Amino acid sequence: MILHCVFLRLKTAMTGDEKQSLFAAIAALKQVIPGILDIKYGPNVSPEGLHGGFVDGFAVTFESPEARDAYLIHPEHVTVGERIVSSTDGGLAGILVFDLNI
Repeated sequence: MILHCVFLRLKTAMTGDEKQSLFAAIAALKQVIPGILDIKYGPNVSPEGLHGGFVDGFAVTFESPEARDAYLIHPEHVTVGERIVSSTDGGLAGILVFDLNI
């Protein structure tokens, strides 16, 4: 299994409703892309203060590396990915991706 962690530095002008809409679109990918086992999202709740400005994020659990790779090029993911990039401070610089074998 793969745990695909995505940390976001969202634009400060985003409202709570806009954030919720973005995360709902991410969560909806589970219904249309095969191989997604789970999607969790929310704010960073670590008390350490080491977030580097990445205060929101989500994690997608995939059944296999192949499922993750298919997700990356899936048209629905591409569309949501473009929305994510346009919602972050600095575009791609506002996104940190870290994948783990679990």
